[in-house]
Order: sequence, then C-alpha cells, then structure tokens
Amino acid sequence: MRLISHKLCPYVQRAAIVMLEAGVPFERVDIDLGNKPDWLLAISPLGKTPVLDVDGTALFESQVIAEYLYETAAPALHPANPLARARQRSWIEFGSTLLNAIAGLYNAPDTAAFEAKRAEIRTKFERIEPEIAGPFFEGEQFRLIDGVWATAMRYFDVIEAQLPLGVTDGLPRTSAWRDRIMQRPSVQAAVSEQYPDLLMSFLRARNSELSRLLS
Repeated sequence: MRLISHKLCPYVQRAAIVMLEAGVPFERVDIDLGNKPDWLLAISPLGKTPVLDVDGTALFESQVIAEYLYETAAPALHPANPLARARQRSWIEFGSTLLNAIAGLYNAPDTAAFEAKRAEIRTKFERIEPEIAGPFFEGEQFRLIDGVWATAMRYFDVIEAQLPLGVTDGLPRTSAWRDRIMQRPSVQAAVSEQYPDLLMSFLRARNSELSRLLS
C-alpha cells in the first residue's frame, strides 16, 4: 500500500495511526499540496490528502480509508457492539469540527477573532469531558476515536510549548486522556521528527494573530 501524504495533514495522521496500530506495511509518499502533481489529480478527484493506493485502487478521504482498514485489518479499533461503535463514530465527527476550529484559530486575523476561536475550542473540550471513561476514551482499549482526537491535540502540544492557551486546563479527564494518547507509539510515529518545526514555520507564516503571538 502507498499512503499519499502531506507532512502536516492531520487527516493523513488518522490513516497512518490505524495502519501502524494494525501492523500494516505501507510506503508513505509526501507531496506538496501547493504544487500538486498531475498523478494525484488523476487518482483523487478531490485533490487532497490522504489517498491510499491499494494495488492500484485509490481510496480518498481519511474516514473512508480508516473504515476500509477497520474492515480488513484492524477490527479492534472499533467496539464490537454496534451502538458503542456508532457512538464513537459520532464523537469522531465532533473531533472533525475541532480540527475546523483549530484552522480558524491559526487563521484568525485579529485578537477578537483569535479569542473567539480559542473559546470555541475550549467549549468543545468541555463538552467531551464527561464522555471520557479513561484512560482512553472508552476505557482500557485504544480506539480509532483516540487517534482522531490525538491529531487535534498534537497542535496544542506544539503551540503550547511556546504559547499557553489553556484549552484543557481544569478538565481532569481530558487532560489525562490527552497525555495518555499522545504517548501512544502509533500516534508518535504518525508524524516525522521534523513535524514540530514544520508546524511552527507554517503557523508563523500565516499573517494571523497567532503568528504574531508566536513571533
């Protein structure tokens, strides 16, 4: 399998985490989304990452890829119970809205917009706090939902090393969950060692309130 990737894409990380958890061998091919190769557009009509090339068949969209891997290689990453599985898929979708809010945070043009996005992100963490059973989302078993939320929390691990945002302060379940999932080997291996530096360079170049604060 070939995983078509961008070095900073959180959705690529989702797919990589599932494959690493399942022990599925794959080749990762990083591309520049600002200068997309023609062959990417030929296999993916959306022109986005990730794309998983499975023996010449291209699968696109991270959740589609994750579900394919769940069905073929990694059944343990979803609960066996249909209702529990559907509940976790619902909270995965909520996690996707967190990624959208993070994009709004690093693109916020001024202090007011930045603080509004930070408040929105904080509210999302407050909302999921009572749903966390610990140490992972549902208990002792690492699931796809843990990997999905880890891709969002990775942003804050990098940013808060230089700029405290307090998005999980005073939320004991979320804070403990955050620490636990970020220590997972598959989560750590889903990005390169250069990821923090690459992300900081990306954020500082946004011409946004966050870029000014980080500079």
